[in-house]
Amino acid sequence: MQFTKDTFYITLRDRLAALNPSRMITLNGVTRPAVVVAENEAVIPIKPLPDAFYIEWGAAQPVPQQTGDRAIFSLECLISYHTFGTAESGVDRGRTLAALDTELIRICQPATTPKRDYTQTPAAGLGTSIVWSTPQLGKVVGSEAPRTEALPRGTAGIRLERTSNLKVFFFSEVSF
Repeated sequence: MQFTKDTFYITLRDRLAALNPSRMITLNGVTRPAVVVAENEAVIPIKPLPDAFYIEWGAAQPVPQQTGDRAIFSLECLISYHTFGTAESGVDRGRTLAALDTELIRICQPATTPKRDYTQTPAAGLGTSIVWSTPQLGKVVGSEAPRTEALPRGTAGIRLERTSNLKVFFFSEVSF
């Protein structure tokens, strides 16, 4: 299952870097494309960085009614992101969130990629692919950060956020 998680993350990261090279974050002293898998980080900020995609993994389930010696699984994936906008007043938060929505949909297409083993250099193909569903964009939520928090771009603390979910499908590396 880890090969699937790594492949999905690296695919989205590389696609974001190609689509919008300016969508970067600095985390743990490293500047990179703004895609983060919390379980892979040594240290995660208590408050997620704005204008970045955060991947969280949910439950893995075998797909019912299968035949053959290798099981197909589905893996729940949540991708969350938020923005304060780019203007000091925050008046463009909706447009900025829409740009993040569009980028997420675009980096998720096509919804397939060859599964690779990234524990070696260069990464090795594993002979199968992973596929995923179209991201389901959740409801936009507005929140107010504590007024004492040092906020980006001088905003008053209002942010817009969204969580999207999708399922990643993959063949198990284990034969049954």
